[in-house]
Parts: sequence; C-alpha cells; structure tokens
Amino acid sequence: MKHFRALLAATPIMAILALPAVAATAPAVLDPAAPSAAPVADTAAAAAETVAAIVDKGDVSWMMVSSLLVLFMIVPGLALFYGGLVRAKNMLSVLMQCTTITAVVMIVWVFWGYSFAFGDTGNAFFGGWDKLFLKGVTLDSLAATFTEGVSLPEYVFISFQMTFACITPALIIGAFAERIKFPAVVLFVILWATFVYFPIAHMVWDGGGLLYDRGILDFAGGTVVHINAGIAGLVGSLVVGKRIGLGKDLMAPHSMTLTMVGASILWVGWFGFNAGSNLEATAGATLAVINTFVATAGAIVSWVVIESLTRGKASMLGAASGLVAGLVAVTPAAGYVGPVGAIVLGIVASAGCYVFVAVVKPALGYDDSLDAFGVHGIGGVIGAVGTGILNDPALGGIGAGGRSMGEQVWIQVQGVALTVVWCAIGSFILYWVVKLVIGLRVSPEAEREGLDLSSHGEAAYHS
Repeated sequence: MKHFRALLAATPIMAILALPAVAATAPAVLDPAAPSAAPVADTAAAAAETVAAIVDKGDVSWMMVSSLLVLFMIVPGLALFYGGLVRAKNMLSVLMQCTTITAVVMIVWVFWGYSFAFGDTGNAFFGGWDKLFLKGVTLDSLAATFTEGVSLPEYVFISFQMTFACITPALIIGAFAERIKFPAVVLFVILWATFVYFPIAHMVWDGGGLLYDRGILDFAGGTVVHINAGIAGLVGSLVVGKRIGLGKDLMAPHSMTLTMVGASILWVGWFGFNAGSNLEATAGATLAVINTFVATAGAIVSWVVIESLTRGKASMLGAASGLVAGLVAVTPAAGYVGPVGAIVLGIVASAGCYVFVAVVKPALGYDDSLDAFGVHGIGGVIGAVGTGILNDPALGGIGAGGRSMGEQVWIQVQGVALTVVWCAIGSFILYWVVKLVIGLRVSPEAEREGLDLSSHGEAAYHS
C-alpha cells in the first residue's frame, strides 16, 4: 500500500512524543511495496480518517543525527576530498564552492525546492506550489515513514531532504574544477536544482511521481543524486572545455593526505545518507548500515587489486576512488540487498568506475577533472541496475516491490534512462544560459594564476 501520500497528523506533536512506550511496539518492517526511500509530507487532509499517529523520540533523534551526518559529508568531507585532488593554487576555490553551494541550496530549498519536490498540488513531474516558503508546515505537521501509523515531524524530514539537495550539486563541481567562474557556479546551481534536481527527486521519491509509480527502487539516491550529478558533471566538462595545459603540465593532486581525510569523512557521513533514508531507527536502518560498511570494503579491495595488476602498484588515490565508488553504488541498494550482495555490488561498481576513469576518459579525451562522471555517474548506473538484480530474495535481497528480477531490472533501466536524458538535456541548456548571461570560464590568465587568488584574493598556503 502506498502510504507515502498520507500525512498522519491527527494528534499534536508534543502529545505524540509523550508516547515512547507505544511507539516501541510499532512494527519495524519496511513495506515491501514501497519503491523508494523518501515519503511525502502532506498537510493532513485525510487526518480525520486516521488514528493518532505515533512519533517515536528515537526515530526523531536518529533522523536529526542523520541530517547532521549528511551535512558533515559536504563540509568538510567533500570539500576536503575534492580540495586535495586539485592543485594547491585552486584549493580554496573548491572549499569556497562547496560551502557556498550548501548555503545557497538551503535557502532555495526552503523558498521553493521543498514544494517543487514534495508538494501536493503537482503532477508526475512536479510537486506543485502549495508549500512555497514552507507554507502550512508547523510543529504539528507530520511526514509518514515506512511503518503504518508511525510518523516524523515534517521539519526533520524537510531538513534531511535538504541536505541531499545540497550535496548533489556540490558533487558536480569536480567535473570542471580549476577553470570555472565562481558566480557561474552559483547561478548554475540555482537553476540546476530548480529545473533538474527537484523534478527528478519528485519523480523518484514522491508518491505520485512518475518513476515512483512505476516502482523504481532507489533507497537513498542512485538516480536522484549520483547519476544526476555525474551526467551534469560530464556535460559541464564538455561545455566548459579542458583545462589549459592538460596532458602537458603537472596536474597531480596537491595533497593526498587531505583527500584521504575527506574520503574518510564521506564514509562516516554516508551512514546518515544511507541508513537515514530508512526514516526510522529500525532493523531496516541496520541493514543499510552493514551494507554501507561492506560494499565500500569490497570496492576498495577491488580497485586496489585492479591497480596492482594493471599498474604494478596500488595507489592511495585509487583506494580513495574505490571507497567513493562503493559508497555510490550501494546508495540505491542499501535497504534492499543483503550484505553479500552489497559486497558483490561494490566489487563490480569499482571495476566499472576504474575502466571509465583509467581507460575511457583518456581514450575519449574529455576533462572530467576529479572524475565526477567516472565515479558518481558510472557508479550510480551500476548501483541502480544492480539493485534490481540483487534485491531478488534468491540472491539475499528483501524482494521490495514483489516483482520478478527481470521486471524490476527493466524498471530500474527505465529510471536510469529517464534520469540521464532529463539531466543531460536540462544541464546542457542551463550551462548555455549561464554562459550567455555571465560566462562560464575564467580568463586564461586567471586560470594560470589559480582561482584562489584570481577569484577569491587569498591563498590556501603561504611559504
């Protein structure tokens, strides 16, 4: 049953929170028919037809912590991961872009993003206008969870989803790092979140959304976050063009130490990303936790082994890349596959990402600076399709959706295809809009000087 569209808000929140003993007895089982990891918050039109909803203090606490963990993934996690991978003269530009994107998208999310993604007056592609500026959201309004009769305060659901909206465009900047104007990044992110991210989030995660209704399985954002960001990054790298001196100048990461620190923070924060998408502190969250551990482990080992066999040496850069590839791949599958399936998914995704990073990118010659497409785009595709396979109970999955493997894989493929097409076309148009309005790329002189000084007037390091 699709209980996502019904907000259970018959009882004031403070009264509900006083019932932890009752909440503890609520069933803690994921609805096998639920195709995604995010319900819809509503304004309680059907509240009179329901019994008093239960809000468990443990669930609320877990979701607040999960929201903070996802923020921790962006700043400082992603910022340090990307920052260490660029040259020293561009370190602060990456930190500044990640920080500013996070702040700008938070404001956009409150003003119109939440309504566009999870409003109740829209259609299969768009959430509607009814929750602009969080209209109608109060301390008493609730969001449904996966357990019938158990809800969350709508504010915590808004906050959790807000962090997803922040990290997705921040991932994109890795594709065109070291050569784009700072104002162009800000304008593009506002437009991209509005016309690409919010519609995809609605289609995949909102009851009544196009892909939701078709039964796509995307526990924590394989399509919404990673394929979306990866495709936008690839298009951006092509539109912006290659860095000056690519293939001639030394462009090695300036600090693998900082990249390793950032990757480690990403791994820790990802537990909020994946396990938080269960929306309750139940057994479903524990499945996402162990899968986030072991899929990542499998991916690291896979990348290390492949590098050792092909290059003769295993690199820290490779291990960090494998780490992120595993996290990306398990994101859509975290609550649907078993631990063994998660390990297999991590191994396969890491190998696929390695091929695109080490073989395909050099062969085709595009400049995806920090492999946003090679890791997030490709890892997201492998993870999304792999979820349809490994969700099958015969392979240790939970059988969410109740479909045959073939049926579910076909639905996953449709979801991947729609996301790729929507994002590619939308991103291409928006890059050109920004290019015509303020320009995308810094001058050659500014690029050679480094964006830290030319764009921000400061340096990360002083000798």
